[in-house]
Amino acid sequence: MRRTKAVSLATTVGDLTLSSCVMTAAGTSGHADELAAYGSLDRLGAVVVKSLSAAPWPGNPAPRLAPLEAGMLNSVGLQGPGLEAWLADDLPRLRSSGATVVVSIWGRSLEEYRQASALLVGQDVDAVEINVSCPNLEDSSRMFAHSATATAEVVAAVELELPRWVKLSPNTPELTEIARAAMEAGADALVVANTVLGMVIDIERRQPALGGGGGGLSGPAIHPVAVRAVYECHRALPTAPIIGVGGVLRGVDAIELLQAGASAVQVGTASLAEPRAPWRIMREIGAWMAEHDVATIHELVGVAHG
Repeated sequence: MRRTKAVSLATTVGDLTLSSCVMTAAGTSGHADELAAYGSLDRLGAVVVKSLSAAPWPGNPAPRLAPLEAGMLNSVGLQGPGLEAWLADDLPRLRSSGATVVVSIWGRSLEEYRQASALLVGQDVDAVEINVSCPNLEDSSRMFAHSATATAEVVAAVELELPRWVKLSPNTPELTEIARAAMEAGADALVVANTVLGMVIDIERRQPALGGGGGGLSGPAIHPVAVRAVYECHRALPTAPIIGVGGVLRGVDAIELLQAGASAVQVGTASLAEPRAPWRIMREIGAWMAEHDVATIHELVGVAHG
């Protein structure tokens, strides 16, 4: 009979201790306590809210979502109410749930990132996730996340005493160089990785299916991309805290990202189809750990590197 032991899903990301290695992913659990009807938010490692800019932003034209056999393509375009409205209307609700709160921010210029971070000074949040997968209007709309220099400049522009997590893009051959630049600029952790660029054509209308043209592919289809991205970042930067995200549908998907080098994972697209997915995945991780005689998350982080 296989020996089992008590397991703990608690983990640390830099200096931040989390009660669970499972958190939500930005853009998939709303701006506040929308998932509270499906589980206790304080049991999750953190709730990462949908990315917000300093000012309200309308997002892209409809249609914005295209369901796929192995995931989803989205072109929401970072629609949001702006940070001032979020701080007044949504943060109190989320805080009252007992959740660990991570606010995701974005901008189209260094000044917009500065404006967003200025609004967060002294606010009751636990960490900020800096979404650098945004067009840089000061560099011919090239994504910040596709440039080591631009990514480092954004990190430096977000002057906060909060832990700063930088969410990177897998759509570049320079991922590890950009990850290194983010850490050298003062990032506390890396979120690896964002969606993969894709497009769907509506062959009856003979036009792109999404109103914004292309979009971001998420879900199980990109899980191997996320595993490789986490693995390569951990190999290049073995002491950098990493949060793995991409196609986490089951507990074993999370275990794979942990073994690749992540200290925590985010559940995104799975929550759209099954709002209880983060809690189910937590249970599955715990069951796997008990069956494999693993007591702590720390025992799994990066073990695939030998």
